[in-house]
Amino acid sequence: MALQGESATRHEAHAAATAERKKPPIYARLGVQIVVGIVAGVALGFIAPKLAIDMKVLGDIFLRLIKMIVAPLVFLNVVLGIAAAGDLKNVGRIGLRALIYFEIVSTVALAISMVVANLSGVGAGMHLTQSAEAAAAAHAQYGKAGPASFEHFLLTLFPDNFVGAFANGSLLQVLVISIGFGAALLMLNKDTRTSVEGGLTRMSECFFKFVDVIMKFAPLGAFGSIAFAIGSSGMNAVISLGYLLLVMYLTLALIVVVVFGVILRFYGFNIFRFLRYFKDEIFLLFATASSESALPRLFEKLERLGCSRQSTGLVLPTGYAFNLDGTSVYMALCTLFLANAYGVPLDLHQQLGLLALMLITSKGAATVSGGTFIVFAATVTASGILPLEGLPILFGINRFTSQAVCICNAMGNAVAALVISRSTGEFDENAARAEYQRVFGAAPGKVI
Repeated sequence: MALQGESATRHEAHAAATAERKKPPIYARLGVQIVVGIVAGVALGFIAPKLAIDMKVLGDIFLRLIKMIVAPLVFLNVVLGIAAAGDLKNVGRIGLRALIYFEIVSTVALAISMVVANLSGVGAGMHLTQSAEAAAAAHAQYGKAGPASFEHFLLTLFPDNFVGAFANGSLLQVLVISIGFGAALLMLNKDTRTSVEGGLTRMSECFFKFVDVIMKFAPLGAFGSIAFAIGSSGMNAVISLGYLLLVMYLTLALIVVVVFGVILRFYGFNIFRFLRYFKDEIFLLFATASSESALPRLFEKLERLGCSRQSTGLVLPTGYAFNLDGTSVYMALCTLFLANAYGVPLDLHQQLGLLALMLITSKGAATVSGGTFIVFAATVTASGILPLEGLPILFGINRFTSQAVCICNAMGNAVAALVISRSTGEFDENAARAEYQRVFGAAPGKVI
């Protein structure tokens, strides 16, 4: 018995030593590599701006790789999420809760941002004047972003080509296709449905392995993107609009820490521990300034955190189209910035009208090529009262605003997936506690 006990002890010690050897060194961790890439990019941007600008190609290549994988991942996860739900009634239950949640949180984010913009007086000291010629030129350039009418937004939801929606990267159209395909899958007989679902599951697993391969290039992408941002804009462009940036970053932090924190606390989670869990994704989002860059990893980590596949598969992709809280903050602050900078008075009635308009246009950020700034340009055009001439000024700091906006967007959707999963009874708390213990090395308390 003693020999057996000693043998078991040696076996456990050997297993522990093996696990310790398998743990990657600190320099091999993705988060550390991304931070190193960011620091190196900032340094190069200041030391050799011209060379730093040429590094843009590294960031562009990485973003192209990410964008390439997003549409098929969204399709597979939505379809498999619907299949996991088991019936259309359950899909509708999850979807309805998600849409109600999205609209409430987006409205809160917009309202808070409008209040902050009015109190802070962003843009008030610039005293800019709009010329008729510049207004006409700006309209010709940015008017192509498309009308912000509800009819136009509704029309963009429905693709006229199955493959075209994937080729164009139109997330809303891919969502419509995915929901329709998932509904059709539930209507198949059991044997056929099992066969198709099994094939899609294997494809999904393969795509996630593909994501792991792409993520090896994340540090290089982070380096190239940051180097270009610093090298091309320099500190002068940042300082000239520094107050707007400061107010925007503080407002976005307020939304994340307070609004999301209150929501998570209600569902038994701590916001700071939640953000620590996604720290690698936050570094990646900051470096690339693209919400899409973290989407594949959010799918994986949310499921490991206890969210059901049907919840993440339905809520996360839908949230990337309908729940852009960071975009809401950006649009509200920049709207008041333009009005103040050009001396355009906006009474309460006009501001409420703009808020209603932004509730619609902010939902279209994923459908318009160019992202948040182009959608904002379309909103300014549609308003008819804001100066278009100010858009190029805001574009000069677009890179720096996008970094914080995309973090808020992505974390808002991660919170939404957790909330919907927990509120529908499809959350595994034991899995969440085990995952936190694995990551942080200590069992969480009553609040996860």
